[in-house]
Amino acid sequence: MKKLLLLLFLCLSFSYAQTDSRIYSIINDVSSDRIEKDITTLVNFGTRHTLSDTISQTRGIGAARRWIKSEFEKISTDCENCFEVFYQKDLVKKGANQRIVKDVWVVNVLAIKRGTKYPNRYIIMSGDIDSRVSDPTDFTSESPGANDNASGMAGTIEAARVLSKYDFESSIIFVGLSGEEQGLFGGQGLASYAKEKGWEIVGIINNDMIGNITGVDGVVSNRDFRIFSEPVPPTETERQRRARRFYGGEVDGISRQLARYVHKTTKTYMPEMNPTMIYRLDRFGRGGHHRPFNDAGFAGIRIMESHENYTQQHQDIRVENGIAYGDILEHVNFDYAKKLTAVNAINLASIAWAPPSPETVEIGGIVEPSAKLKWSKVDGAIGYKIYWRDTTSPTWDNHRYVGNVAEATLNGIVIDNYFFGVAAVGKDGHESMVVFPNKIFR
Repeated sequence: MKKLLLLLFLCLSFSYAQTDSRIYSIINDVSSDRIEKDITTLVNFGTRHTLSDTISQTRGIGAARRWIKSEFEKISTDCENCFEVFYQKDLVKKGANQRIVKDVWVVNVLAIKRGTKYPNRYIIMSGDIDSRVSDPTDFTSESPGANDNASGMAGTIEAARVLSKYDFESSIIFVGLSGEEQGLFGGQGLASYAKEKGWEIVGIINNDMIGNITGVDGVVSNRDFRIFSEPVPPTETERQRRARRFYGGEVDGISRQLARYVHKTTKTYMPEMNPTMIYRLDRFGRGGHHRPFNDAGFAGIRIMESHENYTQQHQDIRVENGIAYGDILEHVNFDYAKKLTAVNAINLASIAWAPPSPETVEIGGIVEPSAKLKWSKVDGAIGYKIYWRDTTSPTWDNHRYVGNVAEATLNGIVIDNYFFGVAAVGKDGHESMVVFPNKIFR
């Protein structure tokens, strides 16, 4: 009988380590041809500057956002109206900063794939609609913004196409954000809207420049990409800050756990890709549209190419000293954009198929030879995984599936030498994000 129970336990543990074949189908369904077509369409609007024309049907940000909305609506029609498509907008007044030289409506375009079990729980994928040239207040010059950021916007539309074929327990939002180049206004507006509506946001995966493989440093790579994430939320309390000093967690905030989730899922299903976790909110001295969500206390990360080419970012189209400047279509690698779109799609699906994370995780084992953990059970979870890692490791390197219980002891694992976390496991093996202990018990 004991041998039978042991065999059953091993089989269950093994089964939850397996992959979901639907994820491979999602990867295969992403189309570089459709991404190329969408980037080309966005480039052909001439400029998508936030302050550009909104009346023309062929030029300016107004035409671009109407086209994006129409694409989301076509996808929804094909899946029997499975998306809720709408604009979310805020008026930004002249003088809000030096880049806002006239009053402007900052308009975001949303498509929501509503969850079957947790309709108010959201994972978000975003791209930016707007573009710019050298002068951030120049809203009339040609500003194709092919890589920055038609690539991220096209990837978001393509992910919506692919994931429209599936049902998920949690909701997925695909969104085109505006006003990024003028001061992250679109993200600010949507984060505030989410707060007002009481949305439970698991996190936002912001895609900003996912189409360039040739860096200004001379490196060419179609496999490397970066995941930027902040260490802890800026909204943490003084009590939480003091606790971190004694118990750790300086690099274990909700955004960092989202980054680790993307890293793990990518290495599991797309091992040919090389994700690099960057322990920084964003590139040095620069920003992206995940930041307003971080400011509001939500998890948010930025996914982008590893090797940037600055001659193709925020530049007037010109040739100077033999260097061709400008963010034009010819510099975009559509196969690479396809890969990073797939990275997004599989993580959106994995999170939306997974149960929620445990709300509380308690840890004990002070001056004992074994670490002890307790957690709040989650509706829909069939079991739980305890993760641990060296305190200097960027990723969760060790784990143990402990079954459908609410506490467990890791014999021989000394609490002082590792960091720990707990994830809920769903019936198809998809896991919630790991929760770092938020309570101590003795």
